[in-house]
Amino acid sequence: MTQGRFDEENQQQQAKASLQQALSWYASFRRHWNYPPNPELQAAVRKDLQALKGALDKLEDNVIVIATFGLVSRGKSAVINALTGQKLLETGPLHGVTQWPKSVRWTPASGKIQVELIDTPGLDEIDGEARANMAREIAYQADLILFVVAGDITRTEYEALSELRKSQKPLILVFNKIDLYPDQDSQEIYQQLQKISLNQQNPIFSTDDIIRVAAEPQPIPVRVEYPDGTVTEEWETPPPQIDELRQKILTLLNQEGRLLLSINALRQAKLAEENIAKKTLQIRQKEAEEIIWNYAKYKALAVVLNPLVFLDMIGGAIADLALIRSLAQLYGLPITSHEAGKLWRKILLSSGSLLLGEITSLIILGFGKTAAAAVSIFDNPTALTTYTTTAFIQGGIAGYFAYVIGKAAQDYLEKGCSWGPSGPSTVIETIINQVNPNTFIYRLRQEL
Repeated sequence: MTQGRFDEENQQQQAKASLQQALSWYASFRRHWNYPPNPELQAAVRKDLQALKGALDKLEDNVIVIATFGLVSRGKSAVINALTGQKLLETGPLHGVTQWPKSVRWTPASGKIQVELIDTPGLDEIDGEARANMAREIAYQADLILFVVAGDITRTEYEALSELRKSQKPLILVFNKIDLYPDQDSQEIYQQLQKISLNQQNPIFSTDDIIRVAAEPQPIPVRVEYPDGTVTEEWETPPPQIDELRQKILTLLNQEGRLLLSINALRQAKLAEENIAKKTLQIRQKEAEEIIWNYAKYKALAVVLNPLVFLDMIGGAIADLALIRSLAQLYGLPITSHEAGKLWRKILLSSGSLLLGEITSLIILGFGKTAAAAVSIFDNPTALTTYTTTAFIQGGIAGYFAYVIGKAAQDYLEKGCSWGPSGPSTVIETIINQVNPNTFIYRLRQEL
């Protein structure tokens, strides 16, 4: 077994473990601790739980999904037929033969992998928002995208390519119907396609990923001479010119097929977890506000009653950590006490001037309060007044910053739900840092 194959298997196992843990956690009632199940929340996240399960199934089934896109009559269905070697999809001269997405299974000759090929309607046949939603949904499912053109790229095609690029999936540009062009014209169009890539700072596709094919060549006249001397002209359909594209796909899948599967399954799980967190925060908002206000009040009261400045600092930190932990338990988001501490430090560091203001206020006012408490022992009414005033000011500041910490924690919990030790975002980052520079995934690493 090569090192690369071993790495891919190891990465796939990491991805499976991450998804299994996520599904086990989010599908369990235990995640909300002592809070009763919320029927509204359960209904809201059902689709996202199904997406998590689908991501895990995707890894276990080991089926690569390849989606074809393009404008009407560019030969998307013909490309799929040519790749599989069977006429599985209807093709024809009329516009819009494919009216809705269709999928076919393809088992390459090696038999080691399964491929699902998705054929889509022409992107210029479906109205605005419906087209965008269809393309977004199918690109989301895909591990690899084929974009089929049949000549120079039009503005509509370029816009569609740019939109598909946002899916952060590897993309191959298929220049189809080259049999309709003289060799010189075909070469000029090919060079123009290369220029589009070379002239971009962040290219939609690489020059190495432009493949020329004739998926369904037009019949050509052939002169036939019979033994009796009779000469006729018959029409003959040449075989598809598809070998280069087929080899490109098979090489890609052989070298990084499992890597593509792992990354895309993790990205689906990441989106599902983020949706669960967002919906949970929305539905549990009233309870969360009550928790934050209670901690702010109790922290303020503790600071008012405590005369020692160092206990104010320690007690305040403990209260903030308990607040973060309580919010995580309410939301049912996976976070340990250690992670709560890391989150607290991150929030404090990002607060910058707010943190400095609270510490400075607590120290200055705290020493004043402590001194006033010591003087009050000798029955100095002025010192007692000073202590009371200082304590209430300090308590107000502490309560305010507890509220700030609580609101910041909500934001961090929502956005950081997939960044735990085995969360999908963490595993994606780990895998990206291990990939070979010559892979498709490496080219997408910054976006991923």
